[in-house]
Amino acid sequence: MQSSTPSHPVKVMIAGLFSLVLTMGVARFSYTPLLPVMLNETFLNDASGGWLASINYMGYMCGALIAASISNLKLKDTLYRLGLLVAIVTTIGMALAENYILWSLMRFFAGLSSAAGLLIGSGLILNWMIRHNHRLELGIHFGGAGLGIALSAAVAMLMTDKFNWVEQWQVFAVVGVILAIPAWLWLPKPDSSGLTHSGEILLDKPPKKSWMRLLFASYFCAGIGYVISATFLVAIIDQQVELQGNGNLVWLVTGLAAAPACIVWDRIARKIGELPALFIAYGLNIIGIIIPAFDNSLGGVLLSGFLFGATFIGIVSLMLTMVGKFYPTKPAKPMGKLTLSYGVAQILAPAISGTMAEASGNYNMPLILAAVFMVFGMVLLVTLQLREKYEP
Repeated sequence: MQSSTPSHPVKVMIAGLFSLVLTMGVARFSYTPLLPVMLNETFLNDASGGWLASINYMGYMCGALIAASISNLKLKDTLYRLGLLVAIVTTIGMALAENYILWSLMRFFAGLSSAAGLLIGSGLILNWMIRHNHRLELGIHFGGAGLGIALSAAVAMLMTDKFNWVEQWQVFAVVGVILAIPAWLWLPKPDSSGLTHSGEILLDKPPKKSWMRLLFASYFCAGIGYVISATFLVAIIDQQVELQGNGNLVWLVTGLAAAPACIVWDRIARKIGELPALFIAYGLNIIGIIIPAFDNSLGGVLLSGFLFGATFIGIVSLMLTMVGKFYPTKPAKPMGKLTLSYGVAQILAPAISGTMAEASGNYNMPLILAAVFMVFGMVLLVTLQLREKYEP
C-alpha cells in the first residue's frame, strides 16, 4: 500500500492517532484489562504477570535504542510500517498457546511495535509538521494513546463473561487489523531534504548536555510513576472485594481522560511554557497514582483513573515534542534517546512491583514508591527551570 502526501495536517495527525491506538492501545494496553482474566484462567500470578510487563518494556526500550540510533527518514518510515504489522502479529500471537516463552516473545515484540508508533511515528509526523510550517503541537496524534486505553477498556468490558482469554486476544487482533489501514495509508512518505516547504533551512539547536541529563532523570521518574498504574490499575481494583468488576470501568475513564489530554496540555504549555506545564502535570499525576493506596471507594478509584489518564500521556507528549523541537532535522533520534530513561524505569518497575505485591498481598507499597519518584521528578523540573538551557 502507498500513501500520498495529504494536503491537511489533521489527516497526518489522524494517521498518527490510529497508529497509537494500534501500537499502544491494542499491542500494549490491551494487556492491562486482560491481565485479570489471564490471572484467573491461566497459570499467571502477580509476579509472572509483572515480568511479562517488564519484558514488554524491554522490547520498547530496544525500539527506543533503534529510534535513537538511526537518522535516515526513509528507513524510519519502513520501520514505522513494520511496527504496525508487528502490533497485529503479536496480539494474535498471545492467543496461540498457554506458554510463557511464547507470551514473553510476543510482549517483547509488542514493545518494539509500541516504540515504532510512539517514537518513530511521532518523529515522522513532527518532521512533516516542521517542513510544512505548521504549529509544532502533537496533541491530536498523542490522543491516540488515550483512545487506545479507552478502546481496550471498552472492548474488554463488552467481552466480559462472554469469551475466554484466548478469544479476547483474538478479538483485539481483529480490531488491530482495522486500525492499521488508516495508520498506513494516511501517513505521507517522508521528505529527506534539509529545507522546509517554504524554503527555510532546518537547523538543530541542542541544549546543554547537563540540562539534558536533568531532563532525562526527570523523565525516568515519570516512567516509574506511569508504568505501575498503567500495568496494574485494573488488577489493583479487581483484587478488592468491594470493587471487583469495576477495573475495566476505571480503565475506560482513564482512557477517556487521556484522549483529549494532550490537546489540553498543548494549550497550557502555549500559555505558561512547557516546563511549568510539566510541573503541574507531575503534581496531578502523583494524586492519581496514590489514591488507590488510601481510598478503596469507587469514587476514589474513578478519580484516580481520571487524573492518571489526564496527565501521563500529557507528560509524554510535552517531553517528546519539546525535545523534538531542538532537533528539527531528525526529531525521532533525540525522542528515542530521551525515551531510554523512561524505558529503563518501565523495565524495572513492573517486575519489582509485581514481586512486592505477591509478597504483601496488595499494591500499596509500589504505588507509594511511584509517588515518591514523581516528587523527585518535580524537583528536577524546578531545577531545569532555574538553569540556562543553552550555552551563553
